[in-house]
Amino acid sequence: MKTYLTIIFNSEGSSPSQVRDQLLNLGFQVTKGNYDFVYDWGKDSASKDELIWFADKVHSSLKKANVYFTIETV
Repeated sequence: MKTYLTIIFNSEGSSPSQVRDQLLNLGFQVTKGNYDFVYDWGKDSASKDELIWFADKVHSSLKKANVYFTIETV
């Protein structure tokens, strides 16, 4: 299972490299294509509670970065 993340930056917010560093600390990897980052869960499924917990971690990490993000887990 993987979680994909797309970031929309704001010129008044954190720099892309600062956001990248925060996300790398959460275990994300930089990717190319339709998404900016990917997190590999290393297993076939996770509970809904785990997904919300992880989304909360991403939200907390980016809270003061002044960016928008979308999460998609498949």
